[in-house]
Amino acid sequence: MDFFHALILGIVEGITEFLPISSTGHLVIAGRLLGLQSGDFLRTFDIAIQLGAILAVLTLYGMPLLRSRGLLMRVIVAFIPTGIVGLLFYPLVKRLVADPMVSVWALGIGGALLIAFERWYDEPADAQEDLSTLSYRSALLIGLAQSVAMIPGVSRAAATICAGLAAGLSRRAIIEFSFLLALPTMAAATGLEVVSSASTFTRDQFGALTIGFLVSWFVAVLAIRWLLTFVRSHDFTWFGVYRIIAAVVFWRLLS
Repeated sequence: MDFFHALILGIVEGITEFLPISSTGHLVIAGRLLGLQSGDFLRTFDIAIQLGAILAVLTLYGMPLLRSRGLLMRVIVAFIPTGIVGLLFYPLVKRLVADPMVSVWALGIGGALLIAFERWYDEPADAQEDLSTLSYRSALLIGLAQSVAMIPGVSRAAATICAGLAAGLSRRAIIEFSFLLALPTMAAATGLEVVSSASTFTRDQFGALTIGFLVSWFVAVLAIRWLLTFVRSHDFTWFGVYRIIAAVVFWRLLS
């Protein structure tokens, strides 16, 4: 992997991590289209550059999260299902990530489900805005939805956003909760992967990780700000349409 590859993958991660279109799926497919050899380093790189996205969330939301003990507790409760499922099925997830067609199918099916959800869902006038009063039951259900997104291509953001909307949160509130829930989720995934593989990395590979990390942080800050503006006047239907189109395009390119 050279500078150009790390730059491109960092941009892809930064754009897609917090949008309901699956960052893992896009990274897996982008790596294949760039001609990168699938292996331990590439899988670790795809996970580790999510640290840049974590830094983007901390840059924008770190202090409000630390100041609100109630919000912090709800984020921890929502993380529990993913933490348990991740430990139990980590080897299976690694095998799924290695097959780009899993991501392609998940992108397409997830897009259709996202469009169907938006046609069914009608945001109530009294949708919950205050995350610090979110019930622990709702937080746990959102966490359960997130655990499904360990399948590459499903999208952590899409799963948590749909679950939060169904639980009565406003669009802005669940998007912000999804941002915050990404902190322990991606930190745990990155830590587990790096600890198991870092000893085999070369100096050049660590350099590529650094480039991907910094680029994903910068791009993710911009993506977060854009998404918060977008949802003021739009739903997520177009993301569903994009997912289906992307799945078809990627399927043609990879088959």
